[in-house]
Amino acid sequence: MRIIIFGPPGAGKGTQAKKVAEHLGIVHLSTGKMFRDAINEGTELGKLVKSIIDEGHLVPDQTVVDMVEETIANEDYSKGYILDGFPRTVEQAVAFDNLLERRGESVDVFISLHAPDHELIQRLLSRGEGRSDDTEEKIKTRLEVYKKETAPVMEYYQQAGMFRSVDGTGTVDQIFQRILSAIPKR
Repeated sequence: MRIIIFGPPGAGKGTQAKKVAEHLGIVHLSTGKMFRDAINEGTELGKLVKSIIDEGHLVPDQTVVDMVEETIANEDYSKGYILDGFPRTVEQAVAFDNLLERRGESVDVFISLHAPDHELIQRLLSRGEGRSDDTEEKIKTRLEVYKKETAPVMEYYQQAGMFRSVDGTGTVDQIFQRILSAIPKR
């Protein structure tokens, strides 16, 4: 099972991806963790990503796709995985689909969590991670960037027939149950 969990900042992607992965016995692949691991392990891609991040730039789409490809080649991912934080652009989605096609695989479901902006803002302000971009003004900017740059990925997967919209409001367990209901039965 290959699942993409998607949504704006504060939608609960990481929390839910961990729960779903544990429930289904698959791996949770967070691109943020993937970047940190590649850098810490000193892989060629990790060195490249570190140099890009150190310069304050965004990691190019193909580099992100290459890192995902390197990661999912690991035996741990053979039974499936849930992606959190990838793909972030239509270009990444197309490249990922091409990668999967070469492997004889495909995405099983694209789950988009949604919640009102005011709730997302409150979640991010109260999550206590101390991130420098967790101020109300910066959160609003991040939500706008998401809507303009990342949300088109939803349209891509809607056209492919894999899209499932899930209400991201309520308790963690309520949202989890909605997500499980959206996953195709095998």
